[in-house]
Amino acid sequence: MSLAAKLGIGLGAVVFVAGMACAPAALAQAPASGTPTAGQESVNAMQNQLHYLTDVQRQSSVDPSEQNAYKKFYIVSPQDPDQKIKLGTEFFKKYPTSPFTEGVDVGLTNAYLAKQDWQNFYAYANKSLALNPDEVDVLTTVGWVIPHQYDPNSAGAAQQLQTAETDEKHALDLLSKMTKPKSMSEQEFAAMRTQKTEQAHSALGLIYFRRGDYANSASELQQSTQAAASPDQTDLFVLGVDMQNLNRPSDAKAAFTRCGKIPGALQTRCQQSAQK
Repeated sequence: MSLAAKLGIGLGAVVFVAGMACAPAALAQAPASGTPTAGQESVNAMQNQLHYLTDVQRQSSVDPSEQNAYKKFYIVSPQDPDQKIKLGTEFFKKYPTSPFTEGVDVGLTNAYLAKQDWQNFYAYANKSLALNPDEVDVLTTVGWVIPHQYDPNSAGAAQQLQTAETDEKHALDLLSKMTKPKSMSEQEFAAMRTQKTEQAHSALGLIYFRRGDYANSASELQQSTQAAASPDQTDLFVLGVDMQNLNRPSDAKAAFTRCGKIPGALQTRCQQSAQK
């Protein structure tokens, strides 16, 4: 899921070459959005099904009514976060010590992400990771949100970026070793792993950009956008800025040109930058 248009917080005091001196001004105009693309929603639906099948199979001795409540929670569409939050809250009231707690925590983390309710998003993400530090979905999502919501003037800002970097590197390690579950086809598994891998590289690209490490930022963002069917517009914009700072004008132009073909808050700025 993408918050590409959500960068109303700016990207820090970045000095652009070629006369571009204010990336935050361009990004601050971006409207808030937590809506996943169709492809990403398909991946999320596969993840939901995998969580459900794996957890229920692992807990075959659980009361059928509890299994049914968990199933109802997980089959709710990601496009209906209010219903998912309602069912998740009701589930915890009725089954406070359920073996399905981690699965519900993951679902609520994604629901609160869609709502852009950051307090509850982090609360349920932390609960989930406390139960399972190897929860790839949460690791990649939290590590991606942090650099997008980053405020360099907030207390512990540098530590937040370090946490995000650690989460994404751990997620990439887990993804590289992940084996296909029997309940998924090869195509479904490949799509899920590719989407999560690209999200992790996207996050790392933004993390390094926040630190002014343009070389590593560019390397990560190239990995998140090169083969992506629907590259993140913000990734391409920042990649262009990275290339400008690295004095690679032809690569900057290529990134801005791709970015300028994507409808969104940064389209005009990218088109203008491609002409410089």
